[in-house]
Amino acid sequence: MPRPSPTKAHLAAALLAAPLLLAAGAPARADPHDHDRARAALEAGEVLPLAQILKTVAVQVPGEVVEVELEREHGTWVYELKVITPDGRVLEVLMDAAAGRLLEQEEDD
Repeated sequence: MPRPSPTKAHLAAALLAAPLLLAAGAPARADPHDHDRARAALEAGEVLPLAQILKTVAVQVPGEVVEVELEREHGTWVYELKVITPDGRVLEVLMDAAAGRLLEQEEDD
């Protein structure tokens, strides 16, 4: 029986099921406890759930989210997302992880 092709719902479910990513440089050098710190930040209310961030991004930056990272920048939690727009551009979108506010949006080089 052929497998159904992935949909946006499948992508969102996969992103929600995967541990939150906390970038500490190249993935090969990532601290194995990054997901623990990200989970602790979520449980402590320091960051909003990824599902909420994805809803906000969908409204403000139309396109397909293909990558998500949770980083600590200058003492602030930031979700960094890569979005492929309907016209094929790749955008890097920075969201304040605590407030759910769009901080920056630029084309990814």
